[in-house]
Amino acid sequence: MIERYTPPEMGKIWSEEEKFKRFLRIEELFCAALEKFGKIPKGISKRLAKAKLSLDAIKRIEAKTHHDIVAFLKHVSGQIGKASSFLHIGLTSSDLLDTTLAWQIKDATAIILKDLDLLLKEVKKKALKYKDTLCIARTHGVHAEIYSFGLKFLYFYNDLKQERKLLEESIDYAACGKISGAVGTFAYFEPKIEEYVCRRLGIRYTPISTQVASRERYAHYLSILALIGSTLERFATEIRHLHRTEVQEAKEPFYKGQKGSSAMPHKQNPIMCERICGLARTLRGGMLVAFENINLWHERDISHSSAERIILPDATIVLDYSLKIFQQVIKNLKANPKHMVKNIELNRGLIYSQKLLLKLMSKGISRMIAYNYVQDISLKVINKNSTFKREASKDARIKKYLKKDEIEEIFNPLSYLANIDKIYKRTDLS
Repeated sequence: MIERYTPPEMGKIWSEEEKFKRFLRIEELFCAALEKFGKIPKGISKRLAKAKLSLDAIKRIEAKTHHDIVAFLKHVSGQIGKASSFLHIGLTSSDLLDTTLAWQIKDATAIILKDLDLLLKEVKKKALKYKDTLCIARTHGVHAEIYSFGLKFLYFYNDLKQERKLLEESIDYAACGKISGAVGTFAYFEPKIEEYVCRRLGIRYTPISTQVASRERYAHYLSILALIGSTLERFATEIRHLHRTEVQEAKEPFYKGQKGSSAMPHKQNPIMCERICGLARTLRGGMLVAFENINLWHERDISHSSAERIILPDATIVLDYSLKIFQQVIKNLKANPKHMVKNIELNRGLIYSQKLLLKLMSKGISRMIAYNYVQDISLKVINKNSTFKREASKDARIKKYLKKDEIEEIFNPLSYLANIDKIYKRTDLS
């Protein structure tokens, strides 16, 4: 991922230098396991632990070998003398690569979960703050009925909370090491060696592998990252709509010294939300590649490798960056309740049509007849630039069934939120 979107803590996990450090640690633990079970002389793992890695030196070797693992092994061998006879015994490249990848996924996910929790905290605050703030709900982009501005955040909060659970549960499946030799048969050491190393790294091991761990694991993991990214995108799109000049119900923050346009000094654009929407597309793209990587020849080919060097670091980096940015958007969001009320009044009471329909039905009028009455009134409002309350109050058909106070009650906006406390309680917010 380009530096622009790479949080330093996350970027470090996926750096080349860090990758080789993790290779060395796995080799050290592998030798420690062999020592523990009496397969090699004691002291080899300690020699390995003292090896000093030089990324530049490894890269110079790799320029000749065209193989990063061989370059790494040659570099380490030059530092540990005779102990190199016991280095990488019975292992294959994927034993290092897949186990390191599992370890990186575990650490990267821990950062994502931490930042997701920070975002959830801010979304929760807004859900509670705006619970009783009236706004207009829109379906198909058109005014529907009275809504709570807080419910927008509550809906977002509930989805993120569920997706957090999915992500946390995915670690055990996705972050699985593989140390089983060339084609996964443990031909040169016992499975307990793999179990020892993975346990020390704090990751699980795959019960069975070929030369690689199954790529279904990464496809599942990336699908969850893409899911979270898509949920961020959905709410970012909501803010973008509310930010529009014609709506002005909420705006993402615009900081002191910030510029919105190189041409138009007045512009305050929802650039952070737009950025989140764009980055969500890359997450879905990575997910698709991960599913393509499942199909490998026989016990393994290398077609997945080049793609994974891009999609796994990029996906975790992009999602974490998006979470950090969105946390600031939500925390500093500028809500405009006055404009919400203004927008409610734009439709001149048409949004109360269903309440009038149901009230007529409660008087024994069939649904279709009542529907036609209310639609007739609605069309008068639209065509005459009148108000729904005025037209309903003077319509003879309505007055036949409803008293003045019954008509008046229909236009009480707070009645729409009669059960809002129960909704909040169902989502563990109250």
